[in-house]
Amino acid sequence: MLGIIVIILLSSFLLRFTIRQPLSVLGYNPVGLRLRQFGIALLIGLVVCVVVKWSESLITSAGWEVNSGYQWTDFFTAGWWSFKSVWFEELLFRGALLVILIRWLGVRLGIVLSAAAFGVYHWFSHGLFGNIPVMFFMFATTFVMGLVWAYAYSRSGSMAIAAGSHLGWNATSAILFSDSPIGDQLFIPFKGAEYVPLTGLPSLLFFIASNTALPLILFFWIKYKIRNRPGAKLHVSDSV
Repeated sequence: MLGIIVIILLSSFLLRFTIRQPLSVLGYNPVGLRLRQFGIALLIGLVVCVVVKWSESLITSAGWEVNSGYQWTDFFTAGWWSFKSVWFEELLFRGALLVILIRWLGVRLGIVLSAAAFGVYHWFSHGLFGNIPVMFFMFATTFVMGLVWAYAYSRSGSMAIAAGSHLGWNATSAILFSDSPIGDQLFIPFKGAEYVPLTGLPSLLFFIASNTALPLILFFWIKYKIRNRPGAKLHVSDSV
């Protein structure tokens, strides 16, 4: 939590002294609109994550069993971990940095640089240095996702869509499917006698499909439902 507070303070300072903008340029107003966008994006992230995990279990014949030792404290622990990790990354890569890049370099280059920084960051956060193939695939997937999340800000003038969908995916993955560094949560995966691992081309195709589902859905929603307000400096939207 301390890291988030530090980033907020630094963001406020950088925005004020580089492009002379208040912290509100990150887009938390109007509150009602931002909450709707956040909620819709949260639901999209949740549903897509469930569909991806369910599809993988169908293809591989893997199963899920309820964690018999699961407690409410585990839910709050995973939820708090998801909240902190998501907001840390959002403030870092879709916050002041993105706003400043857009103002200085233009929307397209700003989006690309923000997404590239987001991709490289995951090499460090996941400790991937030395494993070139994994580094490549991690960068490719996080870069594409970073592009769409930065695009969301450029269209809406708010972090709401990126933060909502990011939290929806991460929290669902962690809380429901135990896919996080914090250990087993509600459902635990198991591989029975009928389990068939994905390898070769099928594995690659599923990897591409599962990692492009969320960015593609968000992209089309943003493109056709989030309208730019003509003349707005940061493309602030007046629609859900």
